[in-house]
This record gives sequence, C-alpha cells and structure tokens, in this order.
Amino acid sequence: MRCPFCSAQDTKVVDSRLASEGAQVRRRRECLSCGERFTTLESAQLVMPRVIKSDGVREPFNEEKLRAGILRSLEKRPVETEAVEQMIHRVVHRLRVSGEREVSSRDIGELVMEELRNLDQVAYVRFASVYRSFEDVRAFREEIERLEREPPPELRRHQLSLLPGQEGGDDEPG
Repeated sequence: MRCPFCSAQDTKVVDSRLASEGAQVRRRRECLSCGERFTTLESAQLVMPRVIKSDGVREPFNEEKLRAGILRSLEKRPVETEAVEQMIHRVVHRLRVSGEREVSSRDIGELVMEELRNLDQVAYVRFASVYRSFEDVRAFREEIERLEREPPPELRRHQLSLLPGQEGGDDEPG
C-alpha cells in the first residue's frame, strides 16, 4: 500500500478490525519511510456479469428485475419468503462465481427455472410459459407431462400431482 503522505511503497499493518458488520476490514497502517499512520478499508469487490438480452442489448445485472420475475411466478403460491430469498441468493451466487463477464438472459432464465422446478412446480410452469413463450395449451400440456415424467425426487415426496388421477408422493405410504 502506498503511503498517502510521502508515496513510499513500504507500509506495515499495525491493527486490523472488522467494519461494516464484517463486510469490510479496517486496517491501521504505518509508513516505514516517514512514520505517518493512516487507515484503509478493505472489502471484496464482487462484480456481477452484464446481461446480454435476446435482442443483443447489454445491460447491468439487476437483482430487483430477477426478484420481480420470480415473485410474479410465485404469486398466490404457498412458498415462504425465506425460501424465495434463498433461491434468489443461489441464482445470484451462481452468476457471481461463474467468472463470466457477460451472461445471456437465456442462461439466467434456465437457472431460475431449475430453482423454481425444485421449489414449486406451478410457479415453474408459470415462469416457463413466459420464458419459453408458450403459444398454446399444447405447450403447457407438454411441459406438465415432462414434469410428471421427470420430477425432482424431493418434489415427488412433498407436492400433489399436476394431473388428476396420478399420485404425487410415491415414496410415502398411502
């Protein structure tokens, strides 16, 4: 760290403490050349990738847009707020750790659908219908039939079937 007083390169840390509820480290430093002391704040610089929309436009990632789309699909569904926030956190975390500078909106949509499929099948179908631009009832039916054929194991135990006449939780005693 360069000394702000004499611009020397050699400084030493004399004290470190957490600041901003653990989001930053406050360091008290001393210049080895001039002896002056100064404080620095260190925090992780986590950059979200830019989003490439379907029309080619690039824009900064917007967590509130992500949240709004997810909440729209979960409207009037019995899903706890904490579960939704954890889901959003997982999607944001996966985007952040991907190391990509840009990510397509399609890839984000796939991440959201994967999470929704595990959280609530009705919300998943709602989101997929908009995301994949379902044109007619046939497209809904195909997606529901695919869900019935390939449900995540944890959902088979906890959710009722989307189609009448079929059992949902085949792992539990009936």
